[in-house]
Amino acid sequence: MSPVIRVVFEDWADRAVPLPDYATPGAAGADIRANLKPEDRATGLILDPSRRMLVPTGLRLEIPEGFELQIRPRSGLALKHGISLPNTPGTIDEDYRGPLGVILINLGTEPFTVAHGERIAQGVIAPVIRARYQIAEALGETARGAGGFGSTGRD
Repeated sequence: MSPVIRVVFEDWADRAVPLPDYATPGAAGADIRANLKPEDRATGLILDPSRRMLVPTGLRLEIPEGFELQIRPRSGLALKHGISLPNTPGTIDEDYRGPLGVILINLGTEPFTVAHGERIAQGVIAPVIRARYQIAEALGETARGAGGFGSTGRD
C-alpha cells in the first residue's frame, strides 16, 4: 500500500496549480510545481546566474510516520538551463508542517524565469531508518581504511 501524503494549500495559493504528481507510471519522483504569490504570477521570478532563491509551492504537507520526502532537481532544467538545488537532495521530515519551499540555484550563464505553475523539482518519498550512535574504542578494519575523496581511483 502506498503512503498517503496529506496536503493543504496556503491561504494565498492558487488551487488551480496541480498537486505533486507522477508524469509517467514508472516515475520515481512526483513533479513539484511553483505556486507563486499573486503579485508574482504574471511576471514569474527571475533567478540570475550564480544566485539562489526559495520558490514557494503554496503547499504544506503531512508525511506519514517513518518516511521522508526527498526534494531533487529536475534533469531537464539542469541540462537545458543549469537550474539545480544547492542542497540536493533536500529532506522534508515527517514532523515538519511549515510551508514547502524549493531552494533553486542557477548554475547557468543566463537569467532563468520561474513561471507560475512550472515544474521546478521532484519529490521522492522514502522510508527512514533511524540509527543509534555510540562511542567505540576502535573501528573495524577494511581494505579501504581511511581513504576517501577519490582514493579509489577515477574509474
